[in-house]
Amino acid sequence: MKRIGVLTSGGDNPGLNPCIRAVVRDGIALGMNVMGIRRGYAGLIDGEISEMDARSVGGIINHGGTILGTARCPEFFERSGRTEAIRTLNRFGIEGLVVIGGNGSLTGASHLHEMGFPVVGVPGTIDNDISGTNISIGVDTALNTILDAIDKIKDTATSHNRAFLIETMGRHCGYLALKSGIAGGAELVLIPEIETTFDEIAHTIETAYIKGKPHCIIVVAEGWKPGMEALAQQLAEHKDLGFSVRITRLGYVQRGGAASAFDRVLATRLGAAAVEALAGGDYGQMVGWARDEIVLTPLKDAIAFEKEISPDLWRLARVMEQ
Repeated sequence: MKRIGVLTSGGDNPGLNPCIRAVVRDGIALGMNVMGIRRGYAGLIDGEISEMDARSVGGIINHGGTILGTARCPEFFERSGRTEAIRTLNRFGIEGLVVIGGNGSLTGASHLHEMGFPVVGVPGTIDNDISGTNISIGVDTALNTILDAIDKIKDTATSHNRAFLIETMGRHCGYLALKSGIAGGAELVLIPEIETTFDEIAHTIETAYIKGKPHCIIVVAEGWKPGMEALAQQLAEHKDLGFSVRITRLGYVQRGGAASAFDRVLATRLGAAAVEALAGGDYGQMVGWARDEIVLTPLKDAIAFEKEISPDLWRLARVMEQ
């Protein structure tokens, strides 16, 4: 294989640039030409492709986001769009493709593989909801960003004797909320996977006040139902909880900034492993990290179902909430 392509797709995160850098430099080390594809699958269909060299990825390891850009591309999820994408790959002489992204991006990669094109996926999503890897690129950095925010909010919550609802990302997966809630010493964590009633939440806030705690921190995954706004409104109607309630949405700050040391190394190892998988003929695979080593999982298995929250982790969170 003499020429490969690399693209980033879906939501950005702090580890994408280190991964791109690894794909380019390891590809060159193996004697390949590496083509950068801008704006994900949209750029692939439109032919926004140019060759990258070692210098083109110099100085990007400490930058958040993705130098290749990313965009939504509904056309790609139609067979006609994927056919056009493969036609473009052939036109540019690209023999294999590295796709870096989350579940939707890897689903697209799996479709290309099913159509006969050599592709390898790399998990890059802060939700950490992809099977076949213990952790995805960007998760560690996002967790540290959330933890920093929780620590700061806890300071002001203590000063004003308040309860705070802090919303993290996680539409379908509560991993970020759960992990950051444990690390941040939250009084309660609300995640999509576990049903929690309003009475339980109100009881937690009231109990924290009665115990003499100076604050009550509740971390809420954005996918938790009925949602933070509805919860805040219900709590506002109950004046007997002791604490007044404020809300903070962390939003896109969780996806930005420089990657942590862990994420830079993880992204570098997975990016290089993806290139080596292509070189070795291991097509249709996702490179992942498990048991402190690189593992390969068929793309169709990696996207087959969302990773489940660890029951032990949830139990630990409840114990720590006391």
